[in-house]
Amino acid sequence: MTSSDQTRLPSSALVELPDLVGTNLRGDHDGRGLRLGFACGLFNGGISWRLLQGALEGSAECGVDPRDVTAAWAPGAFELPMVARSFALAGTVDAVVCLGAVIRGETGHYDLVAGECATGIQRVQLDTGVPVVFGVLTTETLDQALARSEPDRDNKGREAAVAAVEMVRLLRSSPLRPAPGPEAGMARRITSTMI
Repeated sequence: MTSSDQTRLPSSALVELPDLVGTNLRGDHDGRGLRLGFACGLFNGGISWRLLQGALEGSAECGVDPRDVTAAWAPGAFELPMVARSFALAGTVDAVVCLGAVIRGETGHYDLVAGECATGIQRVQLDTGVPVVFGVLTTETLDQALARSEPDRDNKGREAAVAAVEMVRLLRSSPLRPAPGPEAGMARRITSTMI
């Protein structure tokens, strides 16, 4: 059992949930027809490349056509929210996956970059309504980053791509879709004021 298996809800609990709640929503991993944008950081680019390879494998496992994937390379993790925002506002993707690595050094640079990157990514998805998944490693050492980007099932890029597909499907389930009316156009109004 991997550490990620230990933190996930066990399958048996998912079977029991319908008895505890009226409606139990969960996005599936059907990526057919979905378009994904991968915002990748060039700084620590060797790690980003490994994460991108994992993300491409994860999206392919979900049925995403590789021709429906666009990768854009930002200088570093700090710039990833801007790339994610551009993807979201362009309307050309259903979800964005941010990939990169911030590795602690001897200065406070790590805390600033990692924190602002996470905050910016969260803001983009909340402001636009487009799922933006945080696949940026924030590690103490290069060895930790290498371990989290190994070409296996625990590759964090792979996990991020699968989570992006799952989020799109979850948000498209009928109880979570915006109802017609004044609030339905809210995301469009927000994004048009952000440009």
